[in-house]
Amino acid sequence: MWFAVLPDGENAPAAASVLRSGATEVVSHHSGRPWLVGSWPAGQLVTAAVGTARLAVIGRCPVTVDALTDRLRRIRDITGAEGALAGLAGSFHAVLSAGGRVRVRGSASSVRRVFHARVGGVTVAASRADVLASACGAPVDERQLALRLLASPPPYPLADGGCLWRGVHAVRDGHGLLLEADGRATARRWWTPPDPELPLAQGADAVRRALTAAVDSCTAEHKTVSSDLSGGMDSTSLCFLAARGPARLVTFRWESVDPANDDAAWAARATARLPGAEHVLPGRAGAPLWFSGMDGLDGAGDEPGVWVRDSAKLTTLAGLMTARGSALHLSGGGGDELFAALPPYLHDVLRRHPRSVPGRVRRQRAARPRPLLPLLRGLADRSTFSRWLTAWADHLVPDPAKPPPARFMSGTAWGTFSPMPPWATSAAVGAVRSLLREAAADAPEALAAQRGQHAALAGVQMCGRAFRQVDQAATGLGLPYAAPFLDDSVIEAALSVRVADRGAPDRYKPVLATAMRGVVPDDLLARSTKGEYTADFYFALRRNRGALAELFNESRLARAGLLDTAALAAGLARPHLPPDVMRALDNTLACEVWLRHAIRPPGG
Repeated sequence: MWFAVLPDGENAPAAASVLRSGATEVVSHHSGRPWLVGSWPAGQLVTAAVGTARLAVIGRCPVTVDALTDRLRRIRDITGAEGALAGLAGSFHAVLSAGGRVRVRGSASSVRRVFHARVGGVTVAASRADVLASACGAPVDERQLALRLLASPPPYPLADGGCLWRGVHAVRDGHGLLLEADGRATARRWWTPPDPELPLAQGADAVRRALTAAVDSCTAEHKTVSSDLSGGMDSTSLCFLAARGPARLVTFRWESVDPANDDAAWAARATARLPGAEHVLPGRAGAPLWFSGMDGLDGAGDEPGVWVRDSAKLTTLAGLMTARGSALHLSGGGGDELFAALPPYLHDVLRRHPRSVPGRVRRQRAARPRPLLPLLRGLADRSTFSRWLTAWADHLVPDPAKPPPARFMSGTAWGTFSPMPPWATSAAVGAVRSLLREAAADAPEALAAQRGQHAALAGVQMCGRAFRQVDQAATGLGLPYAAPFLDDSVIEAALSVRVADRGAPDRYKPVLATAMRGVVPDDLLARSTKGEYTADFYFALRRNRGALAELFNESRLARAGLLDTAALAAGLARPHLPPDVMRALDNTLACEVWLRHAIRPPGG
């Protein structure tokens, strides 16, 4: 699925002609000029017309044509779009054409992104970057590709404004793009994170209403939907909400190779309470391993996606679910980022509720042992976000002889220093270091004044970008994905809750647990553990080392000067990899596969 948005100007038809080769659908402005060009499934586009104005909602949204038309009547000019969209559930792009101007925006979470480039002499917006890259012949940006080699996905502001093709630009999350008739374009903010002021009970009620509406938007239009049911609180909540809807529910779970992983026990308790659903568990014999099925793998997405590691699993899951009639698969992505107690919350709690901090520190250190002195230094730190970016650039390659200052490593900093992998070349490290320093020099504001709020939103955006890539791959297999926790209304509700209540150290995900009381059985909400899959990683790596080494024999990353193949081979040969290197392997594999398929025709 993809679409491009064209301005209502005399040069727009020339740009549209470049894009039409891969398009199956065209929608016009009132003027008759092409407005939307692309390829999308039935039911994914709802349009309304009032006078010369046009409004389109593209994606998952239960709004009808009549209801959208009523909303469009409220709009006086292009600046009033958000008033017409307020309260809509789901995950979607919105495009407004009025008075010769066009406005397009995606979502706050990166699930629905907007890109733009000059095509045929005008600025064209699109939902996929590769569509624009193909249309304007843009080359791959090696610096941006090097950035994706980091051990963890690059956070704000590095990824949401960057794009992997030169000449193609990403609109930042929470911003929309305004297209003028003469082909000019400007980005404008449409969403600002809420202030975290609601007490637990009030905030949990808002989360319950928003999450219920989000899941309802998934079940309302389909006869059958499927959902992950790992046994964790996030997927369990989605399944119990989906079971209340009109669609038939099919749940799915992979079995871990680790007998100590307690996901299985909790998932079994949940399935016993969902007798109306069909439950699918392939078992270990029928479950492909991570890193398997690499031969002939298609890059699929417009960005590298860590789903590549799971490609065989994704293919198997799609086949099992579509065979049972599922038209949409629900994922619990975003739940950890919104509801888990992230370490930076302590920094915020100290400034609002200082008397509660000693007890919170004791409980946190009991759960996750860590040295006390670095933690206290981190709590006292008042470094700006840009200073943290600079420190990250200075310590991009770990050096045991010169560790970074304790205040940046305490867990209460603005983020975590994600290192470059040991197989990254000096050119790759230099490229990423320059991007970090350029970002710091711009003195960007953090996503929120409070570190915990910033960390939650940055995590949501990273999760949204990863989910977007999974959805692109899964949609190609016939099973589109949905992540209700990443819907804008759910994010808004969750981030409105007071930081001290979200980060309570003696309860696991207290906001979500409170919100789901009465929907999910209380004993399932009492779970305080989380499944651990390190054993699955090493088991799969041992079985697939040879295939991985062969895949990198003719490495495109090495040809680009970003990968040291000898260092990678040495890393693959090690019996155990540090956690950062484990994560970096996933990202390196994603970049390698993506680079082999980087340019394709629009919609191809």
